[in-house]
Amino acid sequence: MSPVVARPHPLVEQFAAVQAQRSEPAWLKARRQAALERFQSLGFPTKRDEAWKYTSVAPIAKADLTPADPGHAVDAQALDALRAPGLETHEIVLVDGVFRPEVTRDTGPLPDGVLVQSLAGALESGVVEKHLESHPDRDDLAFAALNAAYFADGVFVFVPKNVTVEKPVHIVHLGSRPERPQLQAPRILIVAETSARVQVLESYGASGEGGLTDAVTEVFVGANARVDHVKLQLEDEQAWHVAAILASIDRDGTFDSHSISIGGAIARNDIRVRFEQPGGSTTLNGLFVVHGEQLADHHTVVDHRVPHCTSRELYKGVLDEKGHGVFDGKVWVRPQAQKTDSVQTNKNLVLSKDAVIDTKPQLEIYADDVRCAHGATIGQIDEDALYYLRARGIGESAARSLLTRGFATDVLDGIEPEPLRAAIQAWLVDKLPGAKELEAE
Repeated sequence: MSPVVARPHPLVEQFAAVQAQRSEPAWLKARRQAALERFQSLGFPTKRDEAWKYTSVAPIAKADLTPADPGHAVDAQALDALRAPGLETHEIVLVDGVFRPEVTRDTGPLPDGVLVQSLAGALESGVVEKHLESHPDRDDLAFAALNAAYFADGVFVFVPKNVTVEKPVHIVHLGSRPERPQLQAPRILIVAETSARVQVLESYGASGEGGLTDAVTEVFVGANARVDHVKLQLEDEQAWHVAAILASIDRDGTFDSHSISIGGAIARNDIRVRFEQPGGSTTLNGLFVVHGEQLADHHTVVDHRVPHCTSRELYKGVLDEKGHGVFDGKVWVRPQAQKTDSVQTNKNLVLSKDAVIDTKPQLEIYADDVRCAHGATIGQIDEDALYYLRARGIGESAARSLLTRGFATDVLDGIEPEPLRAAIQAWLVDKLPGAKELEAE
């Protein structure tokens, strides 16, 4: 009897045909081929992989995914729902991972030398060639490899030396609701040169059942530069979302990340930060809200490779019904990284006996002159606080909603400007358990 030979995944089989249709520089073709081979070697992760032991992507692996058709009509209402009222931005819109200039608002001129443009239109740039698909911490990320092989477009944000971009750059990701499973693979590249300043907001919406958003954002923070990154994942509750944020920080640079995950049947975020030179700092804040049978998973790695760097992490989860949350955070302090200052915290509010939270904060320290701490808490609504509110005439459901809102929204305090924070709070409050009952009171 002949041995059974496993058929390659359909996306591997389709790669050659898709690649033949692309007109790209030779360097990118080589990187795509290397990424495909990496994906073939890794395969889709399973629960046997330590980093995925709590998160099954079997529905994604089994789906007959095809690359997204970029020609879908744009749902104007869904697009407007991703824009923050009262917030002035430099906007660029991707639909199914491809730049759509006809629906991108004209938000005025950028500062001299600043670029916010389609990644596909920037491939001849030496800066793109130098940085794209170059972050060293991507090699074990199967979905990042799949993105590198298949992305059709994305956004290139470049801020030259000593330039500050006053208004946030808003990258709007809108997925269509396909009739069959499709892959959209947006690629974002952010490069801030020495002493540059920029805030980038990414908002993800729509994408129906069977749609996979496989996103990668690479961030390079120059010496004394600052990049603030805010990510809002608001996709349909039947969609799949897997993303990586990979940041590299030069001397005295700062990278702050706020990751808010509300939508999706499966939502996974891998956030990895490397300190390349002394004096850098990073703040990683996150919030996930799950109900029904949603799963939200945040995995973070902060790599203290050099001395005198600071990291702060605060991730919060709100879980209701049969929602499942995962936090796995690792702070890695290498032998040469003396004077590291790191704090990592995960807090979770469980509102249902059927909800599940798996939390695993970790410190791996090989230096002796450091100040590091980590911890995790899992709890329910404080009955004393609930009694206090009810004693003042607030109904039980509304009181629970108020306490839940208070727990969730303080993680947003570091987000500026105020209109952005207010918009995020509005999106968030609408999804929190008991929100409708509170509004009715």
